[in-house]
Amino acid sequence: MKQSPWLIVVLCFGLSVGRVPAAFADHHNFDEWRDALRAEALARGTRAETFDTAFDGVEPIPRVIELDRRQPEFTMTFDQYISRVVNEKRIDKGREKFAQNRELLNEVGMKFGVQPRFIVALWGIETGFGRYTGGFPVIASLATLAFDGRRSSFFRNELLISLQILDEGHIQPNRMKGSWAGAMGQNQFMPSSFARHAVDYDGDGRRDIWTSKSDVFASTANYLAASGWRDDITWGRAVRLPRDFDLGLTGRKIKKRIGEWQKLGVRRLNGSDLPRRQLNSSIVLPDKGKRDPAFLVYDNFEAILKWNRSDFFAIAVGYLADRIGAR
Repeated sequence: MKQSPWLIVVLCFGLSVGRVPAAFADHHNFDEWRDALRAEALARGTRAETFDTAFDGVEPIPRVIELDRRQPEFTMTFDQYISRVVNEKRIDKGREKFAQNRELLNEVGMKFGVQPRFIVALWGIETGFGRYTGGFPVIASLATLAFDGRRSSFFRNELLISLQILDEGHIQPNRMKGSWAGAMGQNQFMPSSFARHAVDYDGDGRRDIWTSKSDVFASTANYLAASGWRDDITWGRAVRLPRDFDLGLTGRKIKKRIGEWQKLGVRRLNGSDLPRRQLNSSIVLPDKGKRDPAFLVYDNFEAILKWNRSDFFAIAVGYLADRIGAR
């Protein structure tokens, strides 16, 4: 699963900063760690020149540790999250970007079996349609987190893969920028996601998710396709639950045909009947314990969750896609 800026759906009004590990002040320890990493990277096929160039001047970044240690002080409600992530400005910009790139998006969507509006929605939520891709040097950020020790195994592997990406010539070290946690490019792929799903759609020999919209769109679509996406259905819809509805039937683990939900009194938000197509579906309540809002979600909702394991995020992607595609 990739990480993204919206993986943690919280609004932090304060920042609890953990103490930077003492080892970070000891350059000898970091040098020893880097030398061991170098030996492992070379054993995995990375060229010595690539490693040495990538690590030239690299030292642990205290700010990355601060961000990794922060404790959320306020949890967003679903309404607060949606109003922040899927606002009218983003909807308007999404429609504009869709129109500007319609031919390419339709071509990519047809090739990978993904409706273009979902590609644009993910692009918009992740980086504001490529505008905010992160300014942290990926190698230094990942090295900081891998050296830190709290989640060293995960970030060490991501770091080794990022070195392979550099070795293959997809991006130059000084242009390999991303989030503090190492998510990169206009679709915020972690290096492991890049290795599995990034696509050189424009045929220039590089999988460039930083500057090539062709590669960004195709890589996003390829990720969704590999996650089980179906282009013959949508993601889900907002619904109204009857007053006597058993909330024990909610949650993604409980699957029923749409007709079964209809018999239980579930209706569209406007009170009309549910679709007649008998898809497997679940009722999701994003604000746990509250019966409103409620969403009837399909298999594509599960595919979005493989991108980011947050119901808030997945609903936001679907809602933004709907608004972008609405006439």
